[in-house]
Formats: sequence, structure tokens, C-alpha cells
Amino acid sequence: MRHILVPIDFSGDSVHALENAIEYANMLNANIRLIHVTKKNAVYNGTIDFNDYSKILSNSIDDYFELIINKYKEKLHASFDYKIREGKVYAEIINQAKYGDALMIIMGTHGMSGFEARWVGSNAFRVVVNSACPVVTIRFGFEKNGLKKIVLPLDTSKVTRQKVPFVTEIAQAFGAEIYLVDIHSSEKKSIIEKLNKYSDQVSDYINKKNVKCYRESFVGENLTETVINFAVGIDADLIAIMTEQPESAKNFIIGTYAQQMVNHSPIPVISFNPV
Repeated sequence: MRHILVPIDFSGDSVHALENAIEYANMLNANIRLIHVTKKNAVYNGTIDFNDYSKILSNSIDDYFELIINKYKEKLHASFDYKIREGKVYAEIINQAKYGDALMIIMGTHGMSGFEARWVGSNAFRVVVNSACPVVTIRFGFEKNGLKKIVLPLDTSKVTRQKVPFVTEIAQAFGAEIYLVDIHSSEKKSIIEKLNKYSDQVSDYINKKNVKCYRESFVGENLTETVINFAVGIDADLIAIMTEQPESAKNFIIGTYAQQMVNHSPIPVISFNPV
């Protein structure tokens, strides 16, 4: 049975991501595998405080995992397991996902804990840009349940459509709607025609999967701001992006498109690396 990998540093942010991951796992018929990456000779003792828990435990990481699993096992339709790794946080997470054949990774973006390794937030983008499987990043303030609206931006890059099959599968599982958004920075006829062609292909694919699909088109110099504003305006639950963008857009963005989205979107983002 396939599984979703959830990095845990025992912070409230990482546990919040786990709560969202349980929804995905239940709808996608998947198990959940938790992973914690520790530094050599790190000591884990004292007080753990997340959600409604504040409890003194022994210095065993296994105890912390058992605490989490005992709380959430009744909410998950399938099963939990966990892995403890030692090394570079992002490298161990992506290796576990790759060699464990994870369906996706779901993690928080601003992890903090009382432990020595406060690593969920600081490693989120490194995981995004290095992962072989899709990565969902979730800000701590996102409190909605369920998934009803997915924003799927399209650009002129060759890889922009690679995310479509997986996103459509998610939409089918949740009964969600997909909003195709093509964004261009000029009114150049060749660009508009290419985007229209891509949108026609993608909407046709989505409709054949019996998923409701809407189309929007925008002209804007900042892809990140345009997508986020649209997603917030329709009260979306997920934004699906590739980690690369067309060359024509790079002059209009400070930093990479994916990094801006992961760092600033109040709505969860699912990121795909081109293959």
C-alpha cells in the first residue's frame, strides 16, 4: 500500500502538517510514514508541547512518536509507521521518500520546537527542490478542512503540464474543482496562442476524468503574486506548481517562483520537480 511521508520535528507546525496529511491519506487510500532526522548524540528529554499535549517523557524519540501515533491512529483509516534517521535533514527526508517510494511528502513551513533541531521550516524549500515525489508545504495558520478548490497555474514552459495527472487524481479523490490559470507577462500573440493550446489540452484531460474545470487568464509581471491573489480570492485549498518557470518570467520575480510560493502562500502548495 502506498504511503505519505511526513517529516516531524515535534513542533506544532509539523504536527499541524500531519493533521492535514491524515486527510490526504484517507482520501487517497494511503498509509502515513513519519520521519525524524536527528543530529549525532542529540539528547531528547524535557517537555514536549504541541496542540493539547504538554508531557514529560524519557529521552527516547520513540516515545515522542508513540505519543503522536496514539493520538491520531483513530483518525487515520490506514496505518502509521515511523523512521528515525541521522544526518542532513533535507537529504535524509528526500532519500527516505525516494527509496521508500513515497506517494508524496507533506510538511510544515515554519517549524519550531524545544528540541535542538528546529528544522521543519528551514529545510522545507530544500526538500521541495530536491524531492523526486510531489511535496505539499503547509503554513501553520491554514486551518481549513477538506479540499474543494485547486489552483493549477500554466505557463509556456515545456514542463508546466507534468503536474496535471497527479493533481487530477487528488481532485478526483476529494471531489474538488480545478481552476486552470494561464499567466503571461505580455500580449504577444505567440505566447497567448501557446497558452491557449496548453489550456485546451489540460482542460480536455481533466474533463475526461470527470473533474469540474474552470479557466482563467491573467497578464502580470509577478507570477507568485498573481497566483496567490487569485487563489485567496476564490478561497482555494491548494496551489499546484512546477519548481521551474519560463525564462521570460524570471526577470519579474525576486528569487525563484517556487521559493516565493512556498515562503509566502497562505494556502498549501504542492510542488513538482520536472522529470
